[in-house]
Amino acid sequence: MKGYVYILECKNSRFYTWCTNNIERRFEEHMEWKSPYTKNLRPVNLVYVQEFETISEARKNEYYIKRQKDKDYIRNLIANKKKNG
Repeated sequence: MKGYVYILECKNSRFYTWCTNNIERRFEEHMEWKSPYTKNLRPVNLVYVQEFETISEARKNEYYIKRQKDKDYIRNLIANKKKNG
C-alpha cells in the first residue's frame, strides 16, 4: 500500500507534517474540522506531498522531517518540490 508524507501550512504560518495512505481523504478531514490539531488553525494549505511505495517508508520520512525542527528545512523541501514538479 502506498504512503504519502504531506505538509500543511496553517493560518498561523506553522507547518503540520504527517503521513497517510490516502491523501485525498486525509486533506478532506482537515478541511472538515476532523483533525484535532488543525481544526483551530484553518484555513490550511496543502503545500507538499511526497509519495512512497509503502506507508512504512512514508512514516520514516515523516519522522526524519519532524526531527529537523527547522522551518527553513521545510521551506526548502516545499520550494524544491515546486521547482521539480
